[in-house]
Amino acid sequence: MNAPAAPRIDLADDPMPPWRLWLDPRGRIDRATFWRGGVLALLGIALLLRALLDIARWPPDEAEQWVSLLMAWPTAAVSAKRWHDRDRSAWWVLLLLLPVVGVVWLLADNGFVRGSEGPNRYGPPPAEA
Repeated sequence: MNAPAAPRIDLADDPMPPWRLWLDPRGRIDRATFWRGGVLALLGIALLLRALLDIARWPPDEAEQWVSLLMAWPTAAVSAKRWHDRDRSAWWVLLLLLPVVGVVWLLADNGFVRGSEGPNRYGPPPAEA
């Protein structure tokens, strides 16, 4: 007897594929996507990049600068989508420029505060996108 075929996963059907999550600042995402696809995934990628640069024996200060530079746009894109879910402008991403306070504020505000109900000026709610 043949086992039933596993369902085919098509990334094109995903409403927010990783490339769009990390590169396109338009749209909205919910808190769970922010934590999984934004914070945890980008932190993992940054740690992997840093480890690879350490293996390649890059100077630690230079490696840190490169990792920060490479992670800047994906971090801003994910955060912009989360601000959009709260019906706020993506300009709030500039909070990241405030040392320590900006990062804590961004994580708390984007990670724990519920998004706006229903459609807003940035699009439909993430579940309906």
